[in-house]
Amino acid sequence: MLTTTICAALSAAGLAVAFLTAFRRRFAAATRIAAVSLVPVGLAMSGLVGLFGEVGGAVATWASDLVLEPMVWAGFGVLALAVVLYVVGRVAGKRSRGRAGARPERGERRAAEPGASRTALDGDGRGRPTAGGGDADDFSEIEAILKKHGI
Repeated sequence: MLTTTICAALSAAGLAVAFLTAFRRRFAAATRIAAVSLVPVGLAMSGLVGLFGEVGGAVATWASDLVLEPMVWAGFGVLALAVVLYVVGRVAGKRSRGRAGARPERGERRAAEPGASRTALDGDGRGRPTAGGGDADDFSEIEAILKKHGI
C-alpha cells in the first residue's frame, strides 16, 4: 500500500512538471516528461514493483550465501574451469586446422601469401615466371636491403 502511494506521488509530481513545461510552450519536452512520470504508477498498478522487490530480496539472499558458503565458491570454480577448457579447445582446434591446411596436396600449388614480394611469386607477380627469369630483380632487391641497413 505504501509503495503504491509513493509511486502515485512520484507520478503526480512528474505530471506537474510536465504541465509547467507545456505552459512554457515546450510541448515535445512536456510530452517526454509526462511519459516518464507515468512509469511509476504503471509499475505499481501492474504489480511489477512487488516483483522487483522479490527479485531484489532473492539477489540479496544469494549474495549473502555467496560470502558465507564454500559450495557457492566451488560452483564459481567449476564455471571458471569450464570457460578455460572451452577457450583451450577453441585455440587447439584453430591450431590443428591451421596445420592441416598448411600442407598442400600432391600436385597442388599454394597461393602466395599477402604481402609476398614479386620475387617470391616467381617473376611477374602472378605466379608465372617472366621470360628473363627474374634474376635482375633478385639482386636489385638484395642491394636495396643492404643499402637500407648501411652495408
